[in-house]
Amino acid sequence: MSNAAHAQVFAPPAETGGSHRNLIGLDLAEMTEALRDLGEPAFRAKQLWQWVYHHGAGDFTAMSNLSKAFRARLGETFLLDRPGVASHQVSSDGTQKWLLTFADGNQAEMVYIPESDRGTLCISSQVGCTLTCKFCHTGTQRLVRNLSPGEIVGQIMLARDFLGEWPSPKEDRGLTNIVLMGMGEPLYNYDNVAQAMRIVTDPHGIALGRRRITLSTAGVVPMMQRCGEELGVNLAVSLHATTDEVRDRIVPLNKKYPIAELLAACRDYPGIHNARRITFEYVMLAGVNDSDEDAHRLAKLLKDIPAKVNLIPFNPWPGSDFDCSSWDRIERFSDLLAARHLSAPVRRPRGRDILAACGQLKSASERKKKAERETANVDA
Repeated sequence: MSNAAHAQVFAPPAETGGSHRNLIGLDLAEMTEALRDLGEPAFRAKQLWQWVYHHGAGDFTAMSNLSKAFRARLGETFLLDRPGVASHQVSSDGTQKWLLTFADGNQAEMVYIPESDRGTLCISSQVGCTLTCKFCHTGTQRLVRNLSPGEIVGQIMLARDFLGEWPSPKEDRGLTNIVLMGMGEPLYNYDNVAQAMRIVTDPHGIALGRRRITLSTAGVVPMMQRCGEELGVNLAVSLHATTDEVRDRIVPLNKKYPIAELLAACRDYPGIHNARRITFEYVMLAGVNDSDEDAHRLAKLLKDIPAKVNLIPFNPWPGSDFDCSSWDRIERFSDLLAARHLSAPVRRPRGRDILAACGQLKSASERKKKAERETANVDA
């Protein structure tokens, strides 16, 4: 692999249409019902499920234990479509970023971060974002739409395609962890995210353990308990400030769910204990949230929550109004938290040269005005 950042561009596939239904994103019950409509017994759905999610089949002809006639019927009725790839960039540090194109032409980004002991895939849950966090590039792109379960699962399957990691699971696979930290607020697309994560964690399919999945939220308090109870994934909370005054300014959702309410929901998050902590994400913004007083307040706020703090050096993007704290200030902040017995590692920036680092993701998709949508529907 070259030491310099490089990009490869692919022509995105034509939009799929007609009556063909994409199997990717269907759970087992939906797959069973879809085959029942073809007059097939329930056991066929289990076979198909394994081919789709365990073997990662991209073509019905590869499904060797199904009859040739049945495979032909599947091909006439269904699709196995992943998102299209508009571009694929590789950073000088090995980080990879894909600009993905969905069937309606909208786009989102996905990032793979390889490390010596793990490989983390950062996936998106929305095109654009519901929120407008001031330090985040994605926040400058208003929400276009939610991603479907198939578009969420499809990101993981596409990454496995690129990495050559089918069938699943493989003991030596490079993709070991999933983080819902890409574009969008996952808890504002909960139903679709939940279905996707149930497919991903199914032991007969993609088979990724719940403890290898982290969902990041800016603090959608009413959904946090449900997420913990139903999905049991790790929780990361984008905190980024120690006072409501500052957080109101940089994370506007705080005006709806202030810090005290957010931390109360964290204390009640199902399954947290010292061996399984909540991660609090804290972007280091020079002169905004990085003082010694902020460090002391943060330690006090989190003192009764099993927690660790990820200190994130601010990653610049075109037009941003913030500067990253100096390295000395970041280390001082981390040391102050450590002195209060709070783990506070500094997240090493990855993929900055291709705008793939935390807070830098954005696509060109824009929400259409109502009149444009209606015109498009008439033309179609």
